[in-house]
Amino acid sequence: MAETLTLKSILQEHTIEGELYSKLPDDWVLCYACGHRCRIKPGRDGVCRVRFNRGGKLLVPYGYAAGIQLDPIEKKPFFHAYPGANALSFGMLGCDYHCSYCQNWITSQTLRDPAANAMPEFVEPEKIVELALVYKSPVIVSTYNEPLITSEWSVEIMKLAKAYGIRGAYVSNGNATPEVIEFIRPYIDLYKVDLKGFDEKKYRELGGRLGVVLDAIRMLKAKGVWVEIVTLLVPGFNDGEDELRGLARFIASVSEDIPWHVTAFHQDYRMLSRNNTSARSLNRAAMIGREAGLHFVYAGNLPGIVGNLENTYCPSCGYLLVEREGYRVSTNNLREGACPKCSARIPGVWK
Repeated sequence: MAETLTLKSILQEHTIEGELYSKLPDDWVLCYACGHRCRIKPGRDGVCRVRFNRGGKLLVPYGYAAGIQLDPIEKKPFFHAYPGANALSFGMLGCDYHCSYCQNWITSQTLRDPAANAMPEFVEPEKIVELALVYKSPVIVSTYNEPLITSEWSVEIMKLAKAYGIRGAYVSNGNATPEVIEFIRPYIDLYKVDLKGFDEKKYRELGGRLGVVLDAIRMLKAKGVWVEIVTLLVPGFNDGEDELRGLARFIASVSEDIPWHVTAFHQDYRMLSRNNTSARSLNRAAMIGREAGLHFVYAGNLPGIVGNLENTYCPSCGYLLVEREGYRVSTNNLREGACPKCSARIPGVWK
């Protein structure tokens, strides 16, 4: 416990006053960086544990990263943005959810779980942008933890990156508010939403509310952000046929061009009793997505054994546009964002 408290005291000294909040009577504050909209009294934290009230001011994370690395953009996953490119990825610490199957729990649950022991690396925003320039990354991605709760820091970095033509991206649970979307929109072009299912009760078990995420997806799309959606298929938790059909119909109601990635669960963190997801389950979910009218449905985390569900095909003529195995692009036939065979425009963010 002492190590966790020591880490917390270190992080509290690497903060600035937030922008995503308003002041309330008696030195309370209202944070609206995420859908929890925490009302925080002096000396206390929000649900995320990294945004806290000190003397009537909301202090928020700044000046560090818990991880910085170069990832294939397909790992995020973004399949309709710069195929084959590397994305400069960074993350901080903390999350506003507490998913029992979290695959990034070392960073997301650090301040909740003594077994998580991620440590920060103190860095200036200019250094992160410099790395993106050195490695010719067209995109900088806030990921590894929940980026909404560290949006002030992400925007500081992406504002600098935008001056060099580098696009900003979030890999997020989508528990967003209209205020935070408005705040990040000038600097964010890509947004991956982890839509964890389509059942309100199960969403609350994870620490969120389904309706907030659905509203955020609609808002992001309406504001012209390129959105891709991922559902980690957990056997016995969110893989029921009715639930998947409802989820797929919702995505199609927003736009049939939103890519939907159904990805395989593997035993992790506190969910060790469920079976890992099979390729057959992913294929079944993908079929449901196609029946709902979605033009682009992908299967992930089981490279090479899900048939053609890693590839992008033209929805107009069926021509193979991008061929993948895992995070590797082996063929890219796109021509300036269009199908070379029938000239149909393919939705996405291309070079």
